[in-house]
Amino acid sequence: MCKKILEKKSLSVERPWLKYYPQQLQHMEIPNCSLSQYLKQSSTNPDDTVIEYYGNYLTWKDIFDQVDIIAKAMKKLGCNEGEQIPVFLQSVPEFVIILLAAEKIGAAVVCRDGLPEENAMAVKYTNSQILFAHDYLPKEEEELYYKETNLKHIIKISPYNMAKKSEMPSYIIDNIESKYAEKVVYSSTDLTWEALKSIGAEYEGEYEASFNPSRAVFCAYTSGTTGPSKQVIHSAAGIVGMMHQTAVFTAGIDLRLTWLTTCLPPALVAATVSMILTPMASNKLLYLDPFCLISDLDLELMRYNPNCWALIPQFTEVLVNSERIPQDFSLENLYCVGSGAESLNNKQIRNIQRFLKNHKCNAYFSVGYGMSEGGSGFTIPCEGKSLENCCCGIPMPSTTIGIFNSSTNEEVEAGTIGEICKSGAGIMLSFQDEESTRKVLKCHKDGKVWIHTGDYGYMTKEGILYVMGRGLRERATGGYLFPVPMENKVVDLEGVRDAFFVIVPDLENEGYYLPYLYLVLEEGTSLEKVREPIYNALQPHERPVEIILIDKRPYFHFKTNRRGLGEKIIRSAIQKRK
Repeated sequence: MCKKILEKKSLSVERPWLKYYPQQLQHMEIPNCSLSQYLKQSSTNPDDTVIEYYGNYLTWKDIFDQVDIIAKAMKKLGCNEGEQIPVFLQSVPEFVIILLAAEKIGAAVVCRDGLPEENAMAVKYTNSQILFAHDYLPKEEEELYYKETNLKHIIKISPYNMAKKSEMPSYIIDNIESKYAEKVVYSSTDLTWEALKSIGAEYEGEYEASFNPSRAVFCAYTSGTTGPSKQVIHSAAGIVGMMHQTAVFTAGIDLRLTWLTTCLPPALVAATVSMILTPMASNKLLYLDPFCLISDLDLELMRYNPNCWALIPQFTEVLVNSERIPQDFSLENLYCVGSGAESLNNKQIRNIQRFLKNHKCNAYFSVGYGMSEGGSGFTIPCEGKSLENCCCGIPMPSTTIGIFNSSTNEEVEAGTIGEICKSGAGIMLSFQDEESTRKVLKCHKDGKVWIHTGDYGYMTKEGILYVMGRGLRERATGGYLFPVPMENKVVDLEGVRDAFFVIVPDLENEGYYLPYLYLVLEEGTSLEKVREPIYNALQPHERPVEIILIDKRPYFHFKTNRRGLGEKIIRSAIQKRK
């Protein structure tokens, strides 16, 4: 434990962003409670509907009654306090029930959305005897799990289990049916949801763990888009800290708002915390729509017409380019709409803002910044500040963000680029391994634990955060390479439809990096026409080694596939050297 010393005045001490908040939010206290306790504060009437899942409406009573039954079943099947239970489900109502049931017995759920071998390794690490998965789990994958782990039971859950199939659109059913490679066969070790409930109903022993919001409750693996995937471990206290900072903003609104959560899986911390639990905690009616293809998001937008919708850049691209949304379709019901996951460039921001305005949306389109290690979002938009040029708003009320020199852990002055660090509510307990944890969670001389994000940016004197990008990647000739700011210099050039940079290690100069530009051109435009304007717009060190023409931006795990393209560039470079 490091000793606290006298703090000098700095942005993280003065917290100038608080002036943008109402007085009652400037000294917010985070409740010391469990997830269930926090959610129950929204359930003033147990018969109120909280989740709509393909025509089936679940009340608070429906959820909490099943939480008790599933918790008892978990205990009967050998799950105990402190254990981890793997849950490989999409964002279905059963996931919420399983999470709260695990908390009740003092266990944690582990979510992963990876390759079969990666998922099997995640199960093996838990040493769990049970696994929750959908019933379309391939036979080969099921056999792999049983072979490589200590599993005794797989609880198989149908996507139709809590849905009214007769009310599901045909394109949703088609997507679900495409996941079944063969007829579902249950082995003697498989359990259905109903069978699990029967086990719980028969259990009469003790099952509730002692009150401890600081124990692990939710574990998820990072997406691995910028490096090896790591397991992030969160407590109920941390998740409640995140929920409480955003739930308060709509809690007093008379209108019962609706919130749409589509195909982002619970394995993403932001999906579980910000897109499932937080809407429930703020008394919104949560529409769960996990089996919607990304290409059909426009259809689901029109079908649900929600009041609130969390987007990602990949989703905004579908909407902006949709030919199925009528020009006169009104989005005036959209009360709140924003984007996260990765940075939008200026052109992407203007395109979605134009789309919303053309469809009579009065909501202020927002962007956020955060990461799994910090419980999801770190910032909220600051009214009157442009989103362009990497502006990510202000820290949330109980969140402190500081910009530090990563070598000395000294805070830098306003306007100076440094590593973005966070302290306050929502910080993870740890990674799965201690070494990775030590690199990210650090105790500074102020006595606080800070997350070192690995992202770099700067903060203005007013407390507005600008995120430049991941890491300080320098070119051998001098100058740092920040992909999105560089992208912003290119996307508005005539003839450019979209552009993004991929930064890769310089094989000739160890420790340095090189930029490659991927370009989508407007029809009728040639590379020779835009090459000179691109080079003129960029600083010498920002100019790409190569410009690569593509038809559209590729995505991996909901983000621009910079990692995959970077690996391809490196393989090609190594091959040429041979």
